[in-house]
Amino acid sequence: MINKPNNKQLLIRFGTDMKIRGMATNTQDGYMRYITKFLEYANKSGDEADENDARDFILNMLREGKVCTKTINAYTAAIRLFFAATLNKTINYLQLPRFKTKKTLPEILTREEIRLLIDTCANVKHKAFFLLGYGSGLRVSEIAQLRVKDIDSKAMRVFVRGGKGGKDRYTILSHECLCVLREYWTIHRPKHPEGWMFLGTYRQTHITTAGIENAFNSQLEKVGITKNVSIHTLRHDFATHLLEDGVDLFRIKELLGHASLSSTTVYLHLANTSSGVTSPADRFVP
Repeated sequence: MINKPNNKQLLIRFGTDMKIRGMATNTQDGYMRYITKFLEYANKSGDEADENDARDFILNMLREGKVCTKTINAYTAAIRLFFAATLNKTINYLQLPRFKTKKTLPEILTREEIRLLIDTCANVKHKAFFLLGYGSGLRVSEIAQLRVKDIDSKAMRVFVRGGKGGKDRYTILSHECLCVLREYWTIHRPKHPEGWMFLGTYRQTHITTAGIENAFNSQLEKVGITKNVSIHTLRHDFATHLLEDGVDLFRIKELLGHASLSSTTVYLHLANTSSGVTSPADRFVP
């Protein structure tokens, strides 16, 4: 008689299934949490779980109303992969539909607010975070995993290794950011076998994304900015302000590392592109 794997073994296998697909580390961590919660809710061996268990799980989250539809879609994607790859079970995906998400424009900061945020920051390490986000358009995970050798001061660019989708790219480096990074280096002298620029509390590995987000939120509170923004907003501002300054949309796409131009076109809605444009209603011939 063949012993069926227990849930712990299934989770290990699920982790392997994600790794061999080259999924991003953050995605793997999220999916692992989602499937762990699903198995706890189902309260049975994963081998015995079916699409009805998955539907009950999703419906329960909807009833509780504690998570948004975007997060539920992430749970659904994780469950689909778990059933198909790890359990090798065929399920009717129509029983686990994806929600249509509302496409809302993110709130952004003005140039004056960003200047205030940076100029009043007394912590040089935190100031470097903000300038890498706004001056280079880095994602928070890319700031956290930045290596010292990724800063090219001669060419004034930053090398982003293994960005979203596992893509490498180069983006610009601002002179102001370079000055702050040099000041940070002089004070902290980060040393690590992996070459991380920003070390965590115990200096065992790089800083966490949560640590960077907390620094940003604390600075927002300090300067009294109450907008619904996050550290990722600085990346939005990077693209929006470049567009306002006349930089080509395709160039911005490459700097951001977007796979598709459609992801970049959202900044057309955020940028003040109407400046200097005369309405046709004002061109009526008297």
